[in-house]
This record gives sequence, C-alpha cells and structure tokens, in this order.
Amino acid sequence: MKKPMRIAITGAAGQIGYQLCFRIAAGDMLGADQPVVLQLIEIPPALDALRGVVMELTDCAFPLLAGTLATTDPAAGFEGVDVALLVGARPRGPGMERKDLLSANGQIFGPQGRAIAQHASPDVRVLVVGNPANTNCLITASQARGRSPRQFHAMTRLDHNRALAQLAEKTGVHVTGIQRMTIWGNHSSTQFPDLAHCTVRGEPAAKLVDEAWYRDTFIPTVQQRGAAVIKARGASSAGSAASAAMNHVRDWVHGTPAGDWVSMAVPADGSYGVAPGVVYSYPCVCASGDYEIVQGLEHGAFARERMAATEQELREERAAVESLLS
Repeated sequence: MKKPMRIAITGAAGQIGYQLCFRIAAGDMLGADQPVVLQLIEIPPALDALRGVVMELTDCAFPLLAGTLATTDPAAGFEGVDVALLVGARPRGPGMERKDLLSANGQIFGPQGRAIAQHASPDVRVLVVGNPANTNCLITASQARGRSPRQFHAMTRLDHNRALAQLAEKTGVHVTGIQRMTIWGNHSSTQFPDLAHCTVRGEPAAKLVDEAWYRDTFIPTVQQRGAAVIKARGASSAGSAASAAMNHVRDWVHGTPAGDWVSMAVPADGSYGVAPGVVYSYPCVCASGDYEIVQGLEHGAFARERMAATEQELREERAAVESLLS
C-alpha cells in the first residue's frame, strides 16, 4: 500500500469542507489506490460540529482513510501535510465594503501562510478556495516565507467547469467533448471566460455559437453563476465548489489530459502582459506534479480589454491589502 498523503482542510465543518471530507476519503481526488490522512481545521465555535464530521467519517469505514485529526490549531492541522485546501474564509457581511472583507480575510490567511511555511511538507501544494480567493492566495503565499509562490494556487476551476457546462448545453455536446476552455483573471464578476481557443469535438467553438450569445449570455452567465446558485438554493455553491477543488488538485498532482488544458489561478509571471504581483487565472497544463502556463495564445481587442479589466481589479485588491504582504 502507498504511503498515506496528508490533506489539510480549513473550514472543514462548513458546507464545502463537509463535501470535501467524504469525497477525498472515498478516493475521488487522489485516486482509488491512494490512502489519505485528513487533518481538519476549524474555528473554536465549530469544533463540536467538526467532531461530528469525524464521527461520520469513522462510521463510513473508508478503506483509504488512514487517520483523521480535528483541531483548531493551525500548527497541528498543517503538520506534515502534502495538500492544503484553504476553504474557511470570512463571508461578506451587511454593509461590509470589499476592502473590509479583504482586510478581515488577511487576518485569517496570513497566519495560515506562516503555519504552512513552518509545518507543512516541503513540497506541499496549497489551493485557496475561500473568497476572495485570488487575493487570499496572494496573502497566504506572501507569508509563507521560504516556500515557492508556485506552491500556492487559487481556484478558478469552478468557473472553468461552469463554462464547460454552459457551452455543452448550448451545443448539445457532452462536456467530455469540449477542450481548451479558459478562464482569465479573477474569481469574481470580472473574470473572462474565453472561447477563442476552445474546441467542441475538435471544431472551433467560436464557429458553433453566435457572437451575441457569447458576449451577452455565455460570459455573464458564467460570471454570475455563483449569485444565481445563491438565489436558487439560499446558500452558496458547495457541492460544485468541492468538486472543482478536487479537480484542480487531481490535475496538479496527476497531470492534465493530453491535448487539453485547465484554468488555474497562479502567480502572474509576465505571461500575456500580466506583471508579477497578483494571482491571475491562466490556461495551464500539468505534468510530474507541476504546472506551466500555456504560452503563445493570440487575442483580439475584445479579449485584451476583458483581460485587462480583471487584472485591474486584482491590482486594486492588492493595493487594499498591501500592508499585509510585507
């Protein structure tokens, strides 16, 4: 049997964390031959609920579950972990401005970055799910001194999956027939879902849908899907968010399918004119446990405008938390 991989989940008693616990223990993220130890982290008021989650995990008798830990101590929770899923975040409250939300989450993700640097495995992979994910990721990485920024990603895979589903419905093709979907920029309403390089059963997607649908329906639907889910179910996306987080980690660890790419929010490195200093979503390919940004894609004026707009929002978010990055 393989050596167990240690997986940390923050906010593990919350809706997304709850979904993640059982699906990871069942092998849905890392494979049916990979044992896992779940190290579950919560705030003190949620500790009793977390103990209940551990009881349920025990009662499932998962063959792959090699151990569990329930804790409120980040040092213990991140000890030796190979993958950290940072789900728990401060939600936006009534009257709270975006800068206030960013600052409040900085008080969560900064200490987590320091704990990861001190206690996690040297090659830990960190995926930030809690919103605003891109800038929370930036804060976490900035405080994880001694670790490579490449070890820290934010999740735009949910947006990627939503875009796949919308295009599949429009074209009458199963999602498995769609390749090279791209989400550029921020996990927010400024994100740019891009069909320019996407294919449907090998055919250019742009030839199969009209421009009006692309600009006036597809893009805003993907951008606003999270709000639509909240309106419909009275709560934010949980199952789909957990599924996307596992998709992201699985591809990061095991590699992306040949000929395809996925959307990952990673540290900007100058690719496509986006200067370092923000976490920006690009098309990425993964192999041997690492990722690379797909290079050489051409963009028209419309795409360049949208890509610049979402970068500008990220720059504004960075400016709001600059004091937390030192």
